[in-house]
Amino acid sequence: MELLAGEAAARGMAVRAAEELGPLTGPAHWYGGPLAGARLAGRLGFALLEPVDDWLAELPEEFTGRDIRSATVADARALDEPTFVKPPRDKTFPAGVYADGSRLPAGLDPATPVLLSEVVTFEAEYRLFLLDGRIATAGRYAVFGRLDPRPLRTDERDRAARATLAEITGFVDRLIAAAGHTLPSAVVLDVGRLLDPYRAGHRWAVVEANMAWFSHAYAADPARVLDVVLRAAGPRERVRPGDLAFVRH
Repeated sequence: MELLAGEAAARGMAVRAAEELGPLTGPAHWYGGPLAGARLAGRLGFALLEPVDDWLAELPEEFTGRDIRSATVADARALDEPTFVKPPRDKTFPAGVYADGSRLPAGLDPATPVLLSEVVTFEAEYRLFLLDGRIATAGRYAVFGRLDPRPLRTDERDRAARATLAEITGFVDRLIAAAGHTLPSAVVLDVGRLLDPYRAGHRWAVVEANMAWFSHAYAADPARVLDVVLRAAGPRERVRPGDLAFVRH
C-alpha cells in the first residue's frame, strides 16, 4: 500500500486513508478492503471491478489443471475427504486444504458461496496484473505454498526468468483468447506451475483471479500495478461498456 501511495503521490494525486477522508476536489479511486470500498463507492462515485464468483469453476480443465466447482458452505460441511476450500472473493474465512467439512470455521452462514477444488501442488505461483488482456507487470509470490516474492520483468537478465515469463505470457494469451471476455479489463490473475504426478515436468494452471484494488503487489512494479488499480477502481462514469457486468454492487 505504501508503494502504491508513493507512486500515486508522485503523479500528483492526493492520497488519503479511508478514516481521514474529507471533501474531494477530483475523481476518486480506491485501493483497500471490499467492505470499506463498498461503503464508500456510492459516496465517492467510484466503481469496483471484480471477477464473477464462479469464474474459476467455469474455466475448462485445460486452464485449471484440476477439478473445481462452485458450492456453498453447507455443501462444504458435507465433505468427507481433504479438499481445498476458499471464498470466491471476500476473505470471510482462511482458504486452504480442510481434512473434511467439520474442520471449517464455526459460525459461517451455510448459504455463503465457496469454491471447492481437488488438492494439488503448485511448485511456484506468480501474480499477474492484467490490463486489457495483457500482462502489465508480474512477480513470483510463492514457492511450494511459502511466501517468496521475486520480480519478473521483460528486461530480466536471468535466462531462466525470461523463459518463465515467456511461458506465462503464452499461457495467458491462450487463456485470454478462450475466456478473456469473462474477466474485467483490469484484474489480477494468479497462475502457477502445477506439478503433475502422472507426467514429467510441469504445466501452467490458473490459481485464481482477484480484484486488483484488493491485491498485494508483492514484487510487481508499483507503477504498473497502479495503472491497473486506477482502472479497476475508478470513477463510475468512466467504466467501459465491457466492464459494466463486473461492477461490484
